[in-house]
Amino acid sequence: MDEQPQGEKPKIIIDEDWKTQVQAEKAAAKQGDPAAGEPAAPGEPPQAADQTPPGAADFPDDPEMPPASFEMLLTGLATEAMMSLGQIPNPITGEAKVRRNQAKYLIDTIGVLQERTKGNVSPEEAQAIDGLLHQLRMAYVRTPSA
Repeated sequence: MDEQPQGEKPKIIIDEDWKTQVQAEKAAAKQGDPAAGEPAAPGEPPQAADQTPPGAADFPDDPEMPPASFEMLLTGLATEAMMSLGQIPNPITGEAKVRRNQAKYLIDTIGVLQERTKGNVSPEEAQAIDGLLHQLRMAYVRTPSA
């Protein structure tokens, strides 16, 4: 066994194959795979389990995005607000959950954008923001408190 010079910390060697095998076994165990406990043969790389959650293929890691615009910013904030109000389900979890504080924050953020862009948007954009804020505020007051 090699002696460490005094004052030096020992080097830690991480066996990546071992880590991969453990992760694959955990994933297989979650899926009820009977082969989950079988280790790979010596000298053979461990079999990596498909760790992609169901439905994740519908959500690529880095999807194409539309061009940035004022309308897309408002649409994104409004969509998040509607999810926070439980009006539409979260696309990842499929669950509709009410989060009134988050919804209020998002609605208020759109209100700040309305105030800060006043006089710098087209009449159509101003009308769209007014209508959007009205709809979101009405949805907010109709949403029961938890």
